[in-house]
Amino acid sequence: MADYRPTIGVTMGDPAGIGPEIVVKMLSCQPVRRRARFVVFGLAELLAYTADMLEVDLPFRREHHEDIRKYNEDLVLLDYDEIVLPTRMKRGASKIGGRASMTFCLDAIQAARDGLIDAIVTAPISKAAWELAGFHKYPGHTELLKEKCKARHVAMMFVAPRLKVVLATIHTPIIAIRDEFTIGCVFNPIDLADRALREWFGLEKPRLAVAGLNPHAGEEGKFGDEEARVIAPAILMAKEAGITVDGPFPGDTVFLKALAGKCDCVVAMYHDQGLIPIKLLAWRDAVNVTLGLPIIRTSPDHGTAFDIAGKNKADASSMIAATNLAIDLAIKKHAADEAQRAKNGSPREAE
Repeated sequence: MADYRPTIGVTMGDPAGIGPEIVVKMLSCQPVRRRARFVVFGLAELLAYTADMLEVDLPFRREHHEDIRKYNEDLVLLDYDEIVLPTRMKRGASKIGGRASMTFCLDAIQAARDGLIDAIVTAPISKAAWELAGFHKYPGHTELLKEKCKARHVAMMFVAPRLKVVLATIHTPIIAIRDEFTIGCVFNPIDLADRALREWFGLEKPRLAVAGLNPHAGEEGKFGDEEARVIAPAILMAKEAGITVDGPFPGDTVFLKALAGKCDCVVAMYHDQGLIPIKLLAWRDAVNVTLGLPIIRTSPDHGTAFDIAGKNKADASSMIAATNLAIDLAIKKHAADEAQRAKNGSPREAE
C-alpha cells in the first residue's frame, strides 16, 4: 500500500492565465512527481513553450484527448490540438480561453467518473471567459462539478496548515445572500465538513464553529435576525445528528478560536468572510477542496493572474499543495476501497 501511486488528472486552466506556468512548475517538483502519475488536460504546444521558457525538461507522452485510457507512464499530456490559439493571445478573458478551459474540465470530470484517473487538480479558470464562451450557468468550478457529478449538495472547503474553512454560500453577491439563506444552506456545509474531517482528515470527533452572518452575530436581533431564524436552527439540527458544532459566533472573532485550537473547522456564511482569513494566513499554502462529490477535486486558492502570466512570476506553491492533498486523498480512498473489498471477499483490482 505504501507503494501505491495514484493517477492525478491536471487541467491546464485558462491558456491566457498562469495555469500553464504553475502546472509546469508543479510537474517539475520531483517530490510531487515521485508520489503519483499524472495525466494533463491541455495544449501540448503551449505547455512545451512554457517548459522551454522555464528551462524545465518534462518528458511527457503526448496523446490526443479522444484516446484517453488508463496509462502506465508517469506523465501523459492529452493534447487538444484542434484548439488553435491566436499568435498573440491577449492576457485577459476571452471566448477561446473560456472554451478551452471548459473543455479541459469537462473531460477531466468524465475521466474521474469513469475511473481513469483517481483525482482532479484544476488550474485557475476565468469566470468572465466562461461567460464569453457561453457557459453562463456556471459561476465557477464548484457549480460545474455539482451538475456533472449529479451531486445533491456541495461545499467549498479551504485547507491551510493552521485553518480549515467551509463556505455556506459560494459565488453569491452579498446583496443576494438573504434570498437564498435557508436552514439547509447552513446545515449542509456543516454536515459535509463533519464527514470530510472524519473520512479525509482522520478526526474521530471533529469540532466545528459556525460564524454569524451579521455584525456581532446579530447582537440578539439588534443587527439582524438570521442568526436566530436560520443559523441557530441549522446548528441544532446538526447537533441532533451527532455533530459537535457550536455558534453562531461573531465573524470577527470565530477564526481566533480555530487558531487557538478550540475548533477544527469554521463554517463561514459567505465567500469573503471565509477567504480573507485563509488568504491572509496561508496565501501560498491554502487549497480548495470540493466536498460532496463522488470524485476528488482540489485546486489552488487563487485565480488566473492575467497580469503576470507568461512572465515566470507565478508562485506554484498553492498548486503544489493542491496536488499533494489530492494525492493524499486518493491514497486514502484507495486504502478504504481495498479494505472494503477485503471485507467483502472481492478480488483485488489490478493497478
